[in-house]
Amino acid sequence: MALTDFLAASDITSAINACRANDSFSPKKFFAMVGLSKKSPPEIEKIFMILDQDKSGYIEQDELQLFLQNFSKGARPLTAAETRAFLLAGDKDGDGKIGWDGRVTRPSGRLLFIVMSLVLEAELRHFALDRPAAKSKLAKLY
Repeated sequence: MALTDFLAASDITSAINACRANDSFSPKKFFAMVGLSKKSPPEIEKIFMILDQDKSGYIEQDELQLFLQNFSKGARPLTAAETRAFLLAGDKDGDGKIGWDGRVTRPSGRLLFIVMSLVLEAELRHFALDRPAAKSKLAKLY
């Protein structure tokens, strides 16, 4: 399985290009750009499993540092600051790695919050733009 089985190659290219400069990577922005906000929990789980290079069930710091290279071989490694920030965003229990809770088939901790907040934001944007009565209030937010 490849990431392009779930995500559009053009979206991946755009997301990689948006964070070419050191210290410009934002997990939330990257996930939105590659289209993760449109994916179901089972699809996100499959993507997680692809990103878990050593198949340990966790994405550890060394895997996070090379995170962008999973999407594009020529991509830069994350800086130490970006790696730490990414780890803090997804590490549920402070063990230094991002896990997957297979019992409920969803990413654990704050990584789930980031992905699900993107889904909710997309739904609200869709609702705000498609509802004439809501346009006056909600559409201004988007």
